[in-house]
Amino acid sequence: MNRIAVLQMTSGIDPGANAQVLTGAIGAAEMGGATMVFTPEMSGLLDGERARAAQSIVPEEQDPVLAAVRDAAARAGIWVALGSLAVAREDGRWANRSFVIDSAGSIVARYDKIHMFDVDLATGESWRESAAYAPGEALGVVDTPLGRLGLAVCYDLRFPALFEALGRQRCDLIAIPAAFTAPTGAAHWHVMQRARAIEASAYVVAAAQVGRHQDGRVTYGHSLVVGPWGEVLLDMGGEAAGLSFAEIDPARIAEVRAQLPSLANKRVIPI
Repeated sequence: MNRIAVLQMTSGIDPGANAQVLTGAIGAAEMGGATMVFTPEMSGLLDGERARAAQSIVPEEQDPVLAAVRDAAARAGIWVALGSLAVAREDGRWANRSFVIDSAGSIVARYDKIHMFDVDLATGESWRESAAYAPGEALGVVDTPLGRLGLAVCYDLRFPALFEALGRQRCDLIAIPAAFTAPTGAAHWHVMQRARAIEASAYVVAAAQVGRHQDGRVTYGHSLVVGPWGEVLLDMGGEAAGLSFAEIDPARIAEVRAQLPSLANKRVIPI
């Protein structure tokens, strides 16, 4: 069995304040016996006012939040799946980028969110992620002490082809950090996270943003850990930020795949 920690955040517009939350959680996760800690999408900055946000979005090698998390990981001797940060690309666009950091503080994997959140909700909320962010083009998969970890971010959850590709990589866990809106979360969050775990016969770890943020948005919370049979092992609720723990059992993955070998039985359907 391997213990993981899941951080539910209410990130704001001050990267320094968010970095303090992240580094404190990494220390607490290590004290709690976790091998790895998972954090939400946009852990370092959550700000819908893009002119203001632009003052804090820099190339990853200059990002103070990333530097603080890497240092904290090395000091604690713990792995970190940093849900995502907004980083500046060389072409002037931004990327919504996940990082996996090992227990020495080294970046061992990156993943840029592929699917951009461009929607108009019935509640009146309108989002155009593609107006500032460039979509990624490559899978994120990395071997960790927990097994093979696949990476996705928030809106990616709605696109089964991505998870089919991760399934072909035989991922043992899939991280799906998010800042889900409250209305879409209430309707779809749990059912889709459970479906992704079942499809991949893998654990899903979905660290989420929660509550009312400084830029006015409200996020759904309910950070989840879902087992490979689709059972919810951890639900952190929709009220408060905090750190929780769950157990990952590699034997359970093998057991589910032996009982129901859907990955082995998968066939390509001609269209």
